[in-house]
Amino acid sequence: MGNMIEYKINGSTTPGYLAEPLSGEGPGVVVIQEWWGLVDHIKDVCDRLAAQGFFALAPDLYKGRVSSEPDEAAKEMMALKMDEASKDMSGAVEELIRRTGKDGVGVIGFCMGGGLAYVLASKNPHVKALVPFYGVIPWPDATPDYSKIEAAIQGHYAEKDDFASPEIVRDLESNLKGLGKTVEFYIYPGTQHAFFNDARPEIYDATASRQAWDRTIEFLKDHLG
Repeated sequence: MGNMIEYKINGSTTPGYLAEPLSGEGPGVVVIQEWWGLVDHIKDVCDRLAAQGFFALAPDLYKGRVSSEPDEAAKEMMALKMDEASKDMSGAVEELIRRTGKDGVGVIGFCMGGGLAYVLASKNPHVKALVPFYGVIPWPDATPDYSKIEAAIQGHYAEKDDFASPEIVRDLESNLKGLGKTVEFYIYPGTQHAFFNDARPEIYDATASRQAWDRTIEFLKDHLG
């Protein structure tokens, strides 16, 4: 089980949830929250990554605030300042480099966090493996410069998703391939947006989640060692 920590950014500190592998060694992965905040589901993803041999750090982008209602969560998401979120995420990359002694990290993000994962990878060349789950970029001014992404990308998307529809996903995939990126996207039949979130039984899909998780772990190990 992990713990809340404070890590350094630009001369101050910011909170995050860190889970460490029992061996005390392994690569690092930044985990980026959904619009709900740093909820137990995201902490559990960190714990599961640690059990697979990774240091996993989830920045608390809302600074302790969590939502359970979509309207509330949408307000928190729209109030998020991109420059602050970028600093928190880049600080998490630096913290993982410091703790692991490895120059490259992975990033995995869900929903809002999937979109932010693309943003982080476009701004930070230390990101070597990028795993967005049904990533959406809801702020028009936050669209990343995809050409700057150096990471290999493995995306996981839902077939029935109003936010990131299969058409949008296939367009993004061809755009990334056209830019020469290493990319593999999976669209899981019959699933809905946020199918990986087992804290939401009304949309959770156990079979697709297991398949996506196995692919994710193999991908992270391949690209981070």
